[in-house]
Amino acid sequence: MAFFIVDIGGGRTEVAVISLGGLVLSKSLKIAGNKLNQDIIQWADQEYKLLIGERTAETIKIGIGSAHPMKEKLEMPMRGRNLVTGLPEEILVSDGEIRKALERSIGQIIMAIKTAIEETPPELLADIMASGIHMSGGGSLLRSLDYSGYKKETKIPTKIIEDPMTTVVRGAGMVLEHLDELREVLAETEYLEPPR
Repeated sequence: MAFFIVDIGGGRTEVAVISLGGLVLSKSLKIAGNKLNQDIIQWADQEYKLLIGERTAETIKIGIGSAHPMKEKLEMPMRGRNLVTGLPEEILVSDGEIRKALERSIGQIIMAIKTAIEETPPELLADIMASGIHMSGGGSLLRSLDYSGYKKETKIPTKIIEDPMTTVVRGAGMVLEHLDELREVLAETEYLEPPR
C-alpha cells in the first residue's frame, strides 16, 4: 500500500510518497503558510499602497482566502497604513482579490505535487489513486485547496486528515518513541527552490 502526503506548514511544504513502511520519495518547497502571508502583504502594497503586518495578512488569509472561486462571495476589511499619506486606512477586500494574491505560490505547490506524482513508480500510482492525496498542516486548511489545487490538477482524490495542524508534531513524537525501529525509514529531504 502506498500513501501520498502533502504537509503545508508555516515555512515549508513537504511532499512524500510512503510505501511498505519506507519513504519512496520526498520533496520540500520553501513555499507554505508564511509565504502566503507575504504574498498578501506584497499585494496590499502594490495594489493599494497599504502597509499591513504579518498578523493582518494571516487574519485575511484565514478569513477569506481560497484557492478556487466559491459560491459565496466573501469580503473583509483590510486595515493598515497608507504609504502615500502615512495615515491609517481601511479597505474592503474580496476573496477574489486575495485568491489572485495567492495564485502564484499555490501554483508552485501544485507543480511540486505534480512533479512528485510523475516521479512516483507506476506500480504505486494505483494505490495512491485509491487512497488519495492526504493533506496536513495549517496551510491545508485554505478554503478549496483540496479541490482546486490537487483534485483538479492531478485527477487524484484529496482529503484533509483529522487535526491537520498537529500531525507533524504527533508523528515526530511517535518516531522519537520508536526511533530504533524506524531509523531505517528516515531519509534526507530533497529541497526544491522556488523559481525566480
